[in-house]
Amino acid sequence: MNTNTNTTTKIRVWDLPTRIFHWSLAASFAGAYVLSESERLRNVHVMLGYTVLALLAFRVVWGFVGSRYARFGSFRYGPLAALRYLRDAVTGRPAEYTGHNPAGSWAVYAILLLGLGTGISGYLQYNDIGGEAFEEVHEVLANAWLAVVGVHLFGVLFSSLVHRENLARAMVTGYKRGAASAAITGTAPAVGAVVALAVAGFWGWTLLGGGLPAASPGAAQGPQQSALSKDADFDDD
Repeated sequence: MNTNTNTTTKIRVWDLPTRIFHWSLAASFAGAYVLSESERLRNVHVMLGYTVLALLAFRVVWGFVGSRYARFGSFRYGPLAALRYLRDAVTGRPAEYTGHNPAGSWAVYAILLLGLGTGISGYLQYNDIGGEAFEEVHEVLANAWLAVVGVHLFGVLFSSLVHRENLARAMVTGYKRGAASAAITGTAPAVGAVVALAVAGFWGWTLLGGGLPAASPGAAQGPQQSALSKDADFDDD
């Protein structure tokens, strides 16, 4: 049972890998979205997109083998449970949950699914697979992801006010209020370190070493470069 009835103790809830995943995904999505229209920084946008896909792959695995509240089974709630939580939150009488609450769980699943769709469609677009179709899909999914993130942020703020607990800070420190018996027993620091080093290493390799998984020859060129190539072919003829 995820509901918390004893709110007098600070307990460890979020393990280190979950927290590193959370903030790395947030930074990657924010950076990729801001740079989505930049031709000059296109490689950075693609780098962040690959990071999103790798982080999501990790989170799926961690959702089955991670600590108690990182596992999908700990926040498997139906839509009625989410609606009841929202109703009770509006009336000021929401139940407290040690891990994700029912409404928050649906936001988590939406973020994971939209992130996966955005990343895959971006990969297909980058490699010139499917033509302009995936460009449209990529844009729609990215905007839908942004909208869900906005709702999620509002929900975190609202729940923090209702429960009188800073939920964003909890995702930094790993601690929330709860019964002592509900605390997790470990934070998997080694796994968290591997995730952090993998992200930092990939970014360093890309930004400093000029490395990036290659796109198809046609897709790797920007609009202006492609136009110049076509002119050159015409002159050769």
